[in-house]
Amino acid sequence: MASQRYTFENTRGEQLAAYLDKPDGTPAAYALFAHCFTCGKNLKPIVNINKALTAHGIAVLRFDFTGIGESEGDFSATNFTSNVEDLVAASEFLSEEFAPPSLLIGHSMGGAAVIQSAHQIPGARAVVTVAAPSHPNNLSGTLREIRGKAQEQGAAEVTIGGKTFTLRRQFFEDLEQQRMEQFIQSLNLPLLILHDPGDETVNIQNAAEIFQAAKHPKSYISLDRAGHLMLEEDDARYTGDLIAVWSEKYLRNNPEETRKTMSHT
Repeated sequence: MASQRYTFENTRGEQLAAYLDKPDGTPAAYALFAHCFTCGKNLKPIVNINKALTAHGIAVLRFDFTGIGESEGDFSATNFTSNVEDLVAASEFLSEEFAPPSLLIGHSMGGAAVIQSAHQIPGARAVVTVAAPSHPNNLSGTLREIRGKAQEQGAAEVTIGGKTFTLRRQFFEDLEQQRMEQFIQSLNLPLLILHDPGDETVNIQNAAEIFQAAKHPKSYISLDRAGHLMLEEDDARYTGDLIAVWSEKYLRNNPEETRKTMSHT
């Protein structure tokens, strides 16, 4: 897998850092990967998933959301809505420089974000969520603990993965305003839901709720004992292989034809 670094501008004029992971030869398709909350584009499981995808001929753009990793911006001023905006900006960058992303992949909260952003990415042909919440407001225990403090005091600090982040009241208010079920029901794209039944960060019930709300074609595959972050390389590579094999059929199809077919289901 060859990787090339790029930057692109978000809607606020900030530069977001990205890597395009490329297969040998001409890519069969381009994908866009949204990382989990505060994780960043260089999280090892993401890199390993992308290695599997590139082995199947799929090029993948992974990037840092605003204020994360190497990207510019104030993280405390971001929220779920700004993540969706960043994804759309990333898709526009791919479209202008290479080709529109036909496959959208999101891990954890990034999975919820790709479902919402798919409505604004006309070239999308298939969507994949990995360990995603059915609603971005379904917070992990750590975030639930500080929600009250942030709402009362205007901001609160949380430590995740050894790094401390500031979350403002507006972050939680934005989460509460999301209408996730509506976006899932109106997705009109093939959807693959990947989830570990034993996930202790995002409960498996979230996968069931996404599946129930989505239209066909939809698929669920268990990532048994992979954990929320898929820290074992074999689990991440297996996940990448699953995504590639499942999406191959849909990446060959015209996205408008897929949408028309699903609108009658």
